[in-house]
Amino acid sequence: MIYRNQAAATAVSLATRLTIPARGELWQTAQSLADGAAGIALLHAERAHAGAGWESVQTWLTATTAGHVSVARNSSLFAGAPAVAFAVHTAAGQTLRYTTARTALDQAVATIAHRRIDAANARIDRGEPGRFTEYDVINGLTGIGAHLLTHAPGDDALGRILTYLVRLTTPLHVSGKELPGWWCSHDPSQGKSAKFAGGHANLGMAHGAAGPLALLSLAARAGIRVDGQTDAINRLCAFYDRWRQDSPGGPFWPQWITRADQHTSASAQPGPGRPSWCYGTPGIARALQLAGLATGDTARQNAAEQALAACLTDSTQLAHLTDAGLCHGWAGLYQTVARAAADTTTDILDHHLPALAASLLFSALSTSGRGDGLLEGDAGLALVLHSVAAGAPVTGWDTCLLIH
Repeated sequence: MIYRNQAAATAVSLATRLTIPARGELWQTAQSLADGAAGIALLHAERAHAGAGWESVQTWLTATTAGHVSVARNSSLFAGAPAVAFAVHTAAGQTLRYTTARTALDQAVATIAHRRIDAANARIDRGEPGRFTEYDVINGLTGIGAHLLTHAPGDDALGRILTYLVRLTTPLHVSGKELPGWWCSHDPSQGKSAKFAGGHANLGMAHGAAGPLALLSLAARAGIRVDGQTDAINRLCAFYDRWRQDSPGGPFWPQWITRADQHTSASAQPGPGRPSWCYGTPGIARALQLAGLATGDTARQNAAEQALAACLTDSTQLAHLTDAGLCHGWAGLYQTVARAAADTTTDILDHHLPALAASLLFSALSTSGRGDGLLEGDAGLALVLHSVAAGAPVTGWDTCLLIH
């Protein structure tokens, strides 16, 4: 098809521009999977496994590891040793490349994970609300768990993360009020704004409960289970059932719940937001689809697929997409739908992919070049365009998004 040829050509053009790391900002954020060299290495690794050669992979991995690899307390899937480990493991694939580096990085990631799990459990023991940086995909233990599930499923740190996430779904009791266990003490910007007095519960894939739901479900599908895992999946699904809203454009979920929303049992969000991976129906629907697959609940799976399909035909929702990027643009929407479509037993999602690819290509013409990184830049865009042209990723780079 013509759009596949166009996607392939655009992906090559973007990858060529990102062949040589430039001194400056990218080197300062080298160990960032989001916007640094680690994320760009994923693009060249995917292309190398498709026959493009390994020189650029080596160049970007060298940039990623040029300085001391961070094992700071806040290291996560998208920053520091776990980000570097994900990039190196993804690049290696099933080969024996980078064995020594992977072994050292695995030890560092395990140390970080156990330290963070201990701190999280201590917080729960105190009965205090936490921060989404404790548990989420971008900054927290869910993201580290995604790396371990993909590249070190036998590590006991993964089991401890899953057990922690089960615990996270147990309600908190604050000032006599029952709140979701992942309730955050801050607002969505991690501040203390008046609108979010008392904190919030986040529903998105990037920072909310959809991330833990996806990880628990993906682990269960891989045959990795801990005590209470199915109950935790069901509790999270019940939360999303409670807060599901209806609109002319189909069902949707609010981005977050405030204390006022919790008190009135009604969301203040008037309608669907941007249909993106990070927030909005696509990421949430994919998590719920995975939950249905993990528990054998075909009704839940079908409902999630129908919700995702509905948002793809709602011009009002699609109009909120203003860039081509992976995090909150057309690339993230395409990749999420493609992964969800692969798990359906009907064509309810498949037949939307050509139109999504066309919209992605059109957006790429005007928004590429705004950044170089994975989540909001050309590396992520090129990776998805490569998928449009060639099919599902060979390296599984998108496991960092918890959609696969």
